[in-house]
Amino acid sequence: MGSRAVVTLRDATLDDAPGLVELWTVCAEAGQGDGPEAFTQQMLWRRPDASEAAEAMAYNFDHRARRMIVALDDDRVVGVVAGDLATVSPISRAGMLIVTDVHVRPEYRRRSVARLLLSAMAAHAEEHGCEIVVASVPAQARETNRYFTKVGFNQLAVLRGVQTSRLRARLDGGIAHARGNGRLLAVRRTLRRRQEAALN
Repeated sequence: MGSRAVVTLRDATLDDAPGLVELWTVCAEAGQGDGPEAFTQQMLWRRPDASEAAEAMAYNFDHRARRMIVALDDDRVVGVVAGDLATVSPISRAGMLIVTDVHVRPEYRRRSVARLLLSAMAAHAEEHGCEIVVASVPAQARETNRYFTKVGFNQLAVLRGVQTSRLRARLDGGIAHARGNGRLLAVRRTLRRRQEAALN
């Protein structure tokens, strides 16, 4: 295990957008060797430019209960954690914090950066009365999953994804098929009634 990195934590700002794009890119490239399933996760990553990243950050800060905390070595962004405040269910006031992203530059891993970031996010959850913290972790990221298990996270659900266009095509096709079957059954019932009427 490497020596503990001396980093400082603070809330992310729009000025961090270029550094965060670089961090996400480095982490995405480092994850390419995580096995054949990594291809699916790579499909979700498309490198934005700094202006798009800043626009996305502004949207998340303004319209969602999202917080991003960055870890800095001098002025360099070397890690980030992002989390959303939510409720356990749509009909419950029990609070929950969803950790959506934890990224640390490869050369800063095993130096307690992720621990510091998660600790700060746990404090944020406590401040808002959250009863539980959940984390979204890529299924193929074996090391990341081991780490989250080590610090106490248990598997609660399976998060699945599909392209919107593919989902619509599958669902609309199923609905059309069901409608077609319904029409076929109606025609058969009509023919049966006619046959019965002819026999009477």
